[in-house]
Amino acid sequence: MATSGKKHLNSVTLLFKLPYYTQWGQSLLIAGSEPALGSWNVKQGVSLSPVHQDSELIWCGSVSVVAGFTSEYKYYVVDDKKNVLRWEAGEKRKLVLPEGVKEGDVIEIRDWWQDASEALFFRSAFKNVIFNATEGVKKESQSVSLNKSLDPEDIVVQFVISCPRLVSGSTVIVTGSNPQLGRWQTQDGLKLSYVGDSLWKASCALRKSEFPIKYKYCQISQAGNSTLELGPNREVNVDLSSPKQSRYIVLSDGALRDAPWRGAGVAVPMFSIRSDEDLGVGEFLDLKLLVDWAVNSGFHLVQLLPINDTSVHGMWWDSYPYSSLSVFALHPLYLRVQALSDAIPVDVKEEIQQAKKQLDKKDVDYEAALSTKLSIARKIFNLEKEKVLNSSSFKQFLSENEEWLKPYAAFCFLRDFFETSDHSQWGRFSQFSKDKLDKLICEGTLHHDIIRFHYYVQYHLYIQLSEAATYARKKNVILKGDLPIGVDRNSVDTWVYPTLFRMNTATGAPPDYFDKNGQNWGFPTYNWEEMSKDNYGWWRARLTQMAKYFTAYRIDHILGFFRIWELPDHAATGLVGKFRPSIPLSQEELLSEGLWDFNRMSQPYIRQEILEEKFGSFWTVIAANFLNEYQKQCYEFKEDCNTEKKIIVKIKTSAEKSLWVEKEDNIRRGLFDLLQNIVLIRDPEDSTKFYPRFNLEDTSSFRDLDEHSKNILRRLYYNYYFVRQENLWRQNALKTLPVLLNSSDMLACGEDLGLIPACVHPVMQELGLIGLRIQRMPSEPNLEFGIPSQYSYMTVCAPSCHDCSTLRAWWEEDEGRRSRFYKTVVGSDEEPPSRCTPEVVHFIVQQHFDAPSMWAIFPLQDLLALKDKYTTRPAPEETINDPTNPKHYWSPC
Repeated sequence: MATSGKKHLNSVTLLFKLPYYTQWGQSLLIAGSEPALGSWNVKQGVSLSPVHQDSELIWCGSVSVVAGFTSEYKYYVVDDKKNVLRWEAGEKRKLVLPEGVKEGDVIEIRDWWQDASEALFFRSAFKNVIFNATEGVKKESQSVSLNKSLDPEDIVVQFVISCPRLVSGSTVIVTGSNPQLGRWQTQDGLKLSYVGDSLWKASCALRKSEFPIKYKYCQISQAGNSTLELGPNREVNVDLSSPKQSRYIVLSDGALRDAPWRGAGVAVPMFSIRSDEDLGVGEFLDLKLLVDWAVNSGFHLVQLLPINDTSVHGMWWDSYPYSSLSVFALHPLYLRVQALSDAIPVDVKEEIQQAKKQLDKKDVDYEAALSTKLSIARKIFNLEKEKVLNSSSFKQFLSENEEWLKPYAAFCFLRDFFETSDHSQWGRFSQFSKDKLDKLICEGTLHHDIIRFHYYVQYHLYIQLSEAATYARKKNVILKGDLPIGVDRNSVDTWVYPTLFRMNTATGAPPDYFDKNGQNWGFPTYNWEEMSKDNYGWWRARLTQMAKYFTAYRIDHILGFFRIWELPDHAATGLVGKFRPSIPLSQEELLSEGLWDFNRMSQPYIRQEILEEKFGSFWTVIAANFLNEYQKQCYEFKEDCNTEKKIIVKIKTSAEKSLWVEKEDNIRRGLFDLLQNIVLIRDPEDSTKFYPRFNLEDTSSFRDLDEHSKNILRRLYYNYYFVRQENLWRQNALKTLPVLLNSSDMLACGEDLGLIPACVHPVMQELGLIGLRIQRMPSEPNLEFGIPSQYSYMTVCAPSCHDCSTLRAWWEEDEGRRSRFYKTVVGSDEEPPSRCTPEVVHFIVQQHFDAPSMWAIFPLQDLLALKDKYTTRPAPEETINDPTNPKHYWSPC
């Protein structure tokens, strides 16, 4: 058995025991806040040793401390060099020794590993919103006095149970097989005291002869009704043959075993939450109305799309909520101008009323709505700027947010001055510096009021969203935000922190359910190595900012924290990319496999017969304008069109464009196909490294290779995408995701759709991350449709999401798929209805309500389809986004 520490005067021995199964080469240790437990230095913590006890593996370790010792501590799984492999979830444990401990006593602490799924109920979404059971409960002393003095045959047992989901007004008792625990009569059980942090404790002295003792915890409601916890009886036993008998046993019994909690919510984009008060688009204060509706409908959660400022282009492209101008600033689009002041002049009020009428359309006119709001806000700002900007609340807001707010305001000024967000076009301001910023925002400049106006707008957005968020919390409704995976390359963040981004790359996704050609979102990928230098401070600041308003959040494209699909910045599509990080195929590795013609495999494979097949008789025009014949019937792209973006430009601007004006789309697609006709991608930063092109077997470049080369490439392809990266990707996620999760106490959900590596779900489970299940996109490879009744508890289930067609539109898109769904899921051999009737919608919605998932969250459109009167418009109009098109107009639902 492991021991640690020196004997002290008046010392006692702490004996820790924890049941836990490890893998070969792993062990457990304890680290805590006091020197005896390593002062949080894991390598100096108390090592534990395994002992087999019946069918369990118990990890044990002891340490000598002074009587009256208190400490925080956690358990860690480490390798043989004490490198941390994982740690238990939840808050730090707090150790307070039982009352009456004397010199020489042994205190046995029996713990359970704190599972991540149990720790979720200590997140703000549950602790501060759904359950407020312990709010107002008087905290009692953690040391509980015993009513009798101890004799040598007594052992003091302290019962400790965590009850984060306790019903308001309830108390907790422990009942069991012996007299002190009431002989299973709950009215005679041992009453526990609340000691804070959802913990309840009580101690009692038990005779050695009474062991083993069986027991359970029980909730007693305010009305006196008792509810015994689920599961088998708990049991405490002692080893009477041990030469050094424990005098005290602390039973840290984990969480009260209750039925799995499940809840439902609604997902609506902020721009769709319309009311009689808005100016053409949903506004933050409209959330209060949605919260009221959610409460009346029995929902506990409202989920939004990202709400950050996206004013990059000054046009409808800015409807894309995942392309942030700033990851900290809120979008002025959602400002309610009527709430800016109590003293709005009559003429401005009339202007607001007129704007309401003009902007009250079915679709959001983003440009008109934003410009109108900013115009009105400027007029009100000019009237009350000194009053507001000199107020104590504004000064506090500026002080707490100046690190992002000042660069944001300067960026907005420069964007409007230079008429572009492309900061590379800003001359001497292209490169950000603190000195330049100070000069831009200092008082006395001609544009200082412009800077202050951006402060003013963000201040009022903060006030309005905070009001809505507070209202939601009081109504026990979780407000769930969205954390985009990327930022626009022309953003405040890339201007201020250029080293955090790989600006010569773009982010996307490989071919999947959403797009067989892959996706190219255009965001620069992250420089994780640089971000790690300050422990991912930029990410931590983002989460801290989000937590001001939200109690839960969705991590967009969580796969990107394992690995991101990285494309060169000259790519327009998402097909020819590589994962970052990933272990490439080295030149040496390929040579050892007998593959040596690297140019043949990594350059576009273009032969005359391919051109004839693709372009017909028009192939000669294509060859003359876009290609060079470097060898008989062998072609390569000309320098001015050897990338996808160059091809787009040349097609549009070539002097010969009149030749293909009617065939422009087909020619662009055909040229892209030629450019993508490769089997290996050469690393642009290291020419000796290669990556298999996604779906390489679909190319004629692959089909024309010899059989030996094909077989080798098939094996290397499978190894690259499905085997060799798994450990690397797991390690990458375990570096970054815990930082996000520990940056706030929000409940985190991960969008884990797409091509999912095998390491993803185990890591998410380990970290307590809730996954997403969309029925039409099952994570099981052999299923066409997911089976909600088989979803795991740690999931959000939904029939659709903003990135795909709604339930109605999906039903009507494909007759064959509709029939298969009706047969396999609904279980009917009849012909399915051609339209998605309320009966069909009810069946699917009910499936999701009944699923074991922790959450069922429904897009509002799918709920409205439960009634015929809300299905009068064409179903495709309900779809919010087309993920295959980054320039898609995001339409309200």
